Amino acid sequence: MLVDNRIKFRHLVSFLEVTRQRSFAKAADALAVSQPAMSKTLKELEEILEARLFERSKSGVSLTPAGITFLRYAGPCVQALRDGVNTLRGDSQAGGVVRVGVLSTVESQVVPEVVLRLHRKHPALVISVLTGLSAYLLAQLRVGELELVVGRMTDSPEIRGLTFEHLYSESMALVVRPGHPLLGADLSNPALLGDYPLILPLAGTTIRQYAESFFVQCGIPLPAQRLETLSPVLSRRYALSSDALWLAPLDAVRLDLQSGELVELALGMREAGGSIGFCWNSALPLPLAAQWFCDELREVARELSGGADT
Repeated sequence: MLVDNRIKFRHLVSFLEVTRQRSFAKAADALAVSQPAMSKTLKELEEILEARLFERSKSGVSLTPAGITFLRYAGPCVQALRDGVNTLRGDSQAGGVVRVGVLSTVESQVVPEVVLRLHRKHPALVISVLTGLSAYLLAQLRVGELELVVGRMTDSPEIRGLTFEHLYSESMALVVRPGHPLLGADLSNPALLGDYPLILPLAGTTIRQYAESFFVQCGIPLPAQRLETLSPVLSRRYALSSDALWLAPLDAVRLDLQSGELVELALGMREAGGSIGFCWNSALPLPLAAQWFCDELREVARELSGGADT
């Protein structure tokens, strides 16, 4: 069956932008068209496909089941066309571009090392990194705005329909600043830890589930005074400037522990932190630059895990 030649590039771009913005008005602004024109374009697409693509509600615009199905093909189609145009224009001769979504899990050590190694091998390579919550990054991946998303995300419902490759299993560590009062204390009574501020991942995130499990296993009460954030920079700064305890992914504090900038509390156990890996949209072959990124990512992961089969 031939593709319906009534479907134009503007139909696909408008569909993807409304999906991304979850609003006809915001999508119209992003594409510099009027809202009536945007609505007309999407109505035309629905008539061509003979399917309703969007549901409107007070909370915004969401995809119907038909819209979700169409998204699997529209995003890769538009991105493939953009890549083809860039190749013909000679843009790819500069070394390529890879667009990666990065979760805070791997922001501090893994990805910087990958970028460093890639730039040594490919001086003209452009690496565009977007950070944020897994739901947002996976949505960008699904519509073709990213080639890869790296981090802990295996429990995210948004991962459905995408491909995930496990790299290694991460643990979490309870760390404090040098000179912290607890470093000289008897930690056989875990209740002592409840007297200090605590730095935790945001509620509702996968990593928060592991953090709460750690405290339950250790019999540590959650203190009333808490900083909840996914930012390694903010967490580190607060931990160094206060008596707060930071329950951190080991990757985020590995270099600080090695240098002595932070110290791990010796509780006799570490909590598992889940699977670290990367996602991609298997409906579209990865560009060469993204394949380079994956290769370096695998190598760095092997080194961090000591070459073990994790």
